[in-house]
Amino acid sequence: MIQPASLRRWLAVSFTIALAAVVALSFIEDPIRARVAILGCGVLTLWLSEVVPPYVATLALLAGIPLVLGGTDPRYSLDAALAWSAHPVLALFFGGFTFGVAASRYRVDRVIAERLLKLARGRRKRLLALVMAATALLSMWMSNIAAAAMMLSVMRPYVHREERAEPLRRSLLLGVAMAANIGGIATPLGTGPNGIAIANLTPWVRVTFLQWMSFAVPLMLGMLAFIYFLIQRGHRIEGEFVPPDLEDEQLPSRARGLILVFGLTVLAWLSEPLHGISAPVVALASSCLIFAGWLEPKDLGRIDWSTLFLIAGGLLFARLLESSGMFESMTAGIRWESAPAALRTVAFVLGAAMMSAVMSNTASAALLIPLALTLGPPHSITILIAVGTAFGVPFTISSPPNAMAYGEGGLSARDLLRVGLPIMLIGCLLVGLTGPTILRWVGLP
Repeated sequence: MIQPASLRRWLAVSFTIALAAVVALSFIEDPIRARVAILGCGVLTLWLSEVVPPYVATLALLAGIPLVLGGTDPRYSLDAALAWSAHPVLALFFGGFTFGVAASRYRVDRVIAERLLKLARGRRKRLLALVMAATALLSMWMSNIAAAAMMLSVMRPYVHREERAEPLRRSLLLGVAMAANIGGIATPLGTGPNGIAIANLTPWVRVTFLQWMSFAVPLMLGMLAFIYFLIQRGHRIEGEFVPPDLEDEQLPSRARGLILVFGLTVLAWLSEPLHGISAPVVALASSCLIFAGWLEPKDLGRIDWSTLFLIAGGLLFARLLESSGMFESMTAGIRWESAPAALRTVAFVLGAAMMSAVMSNTASAALLIPLALTLGPPHSITILIAVGTAFGVPFTISSPPNAMAYGEGGLSARDLLRVGLPIMLIGCLLVGLTGPTILRWVGLP
């Protein structure tokens, strides 16, 4: 039986799409662009309303393109739609998710997290710093959802024995959520927007792992320090704590081989300029090796297919708007040439963060990145927009890690806002004003 709240959301979604169809058919003369506008509005409405899982919008778009547009132009056949949604960057993310599944199965991630927690040695400040560092480290190589879930699971026995309003409890929950959000910017496979940025840059430049990390890792470390300062100042955690009773996890013997494969893979990613083998190819080779030696067929179902479909949907959405000329129509009346370059960059980065605060960061990147590219160089603005989406974290609904931390109890919406809003504003200004220069230094004009 459909619940009243769900029914109201479906009615609102249906009304929005119907209204978009009426407006598009009434005011857009080109029939192809009118139909593309209806499809685009439908996809954005599904992403924003979350009445269905995000990957459903990708499936709807794949079916909708040939159904709605296939008879008007052969460019919009199912073959073309599938080709648009496929990109080597999906192979890179598949490799990252494979490592995440293997690390979870052999408890590598849990051992790393627990070893770091023991290094706190009863000091509250050190515990917060290490929890944030461990979360960010995990988020670099697996989804921020998995990283947050892992750390919250490790800390749950301690967190739930404290009072709900106890400063250290609230600080740890905030630290896990924000570190998971920010850690993903450090590597190309950290978040979906990173993949969309790299895919859209392909016609002009191939972004290597080393180039991305040369720009993003210092930024991530600086933002983590800023977040630590905000949390420490806001909750004033001092003194010592009684260490949680953590099991003495031991790595299974086969896990050591898995760590070796991971280390060699990262080395191959970072040395791409020397051997010329692209990061997605390395990711596929590593995934093949891991499934052959460490994982079972049932583990294939544990891959984060939802995120892969969401990234593919973002790429498909952007290509659809680009091929139909919608982006040119949307930017035709914008006179950016009179605005300073720094202002344009800050506006796009801040816009990405504000959109991500209330909707999917991947959907935000899918809309803004191709739009920014139509306005001309620098093409590296795609990377800055992708990073900007990671800063949209002021609300409970802004990201899954925020919602997960809030769900543990003890956090208020105000706690998230007091930390998330400064992150969004300072982060966007920092990236918007200094990002283009630093990207040029690492070879990404």
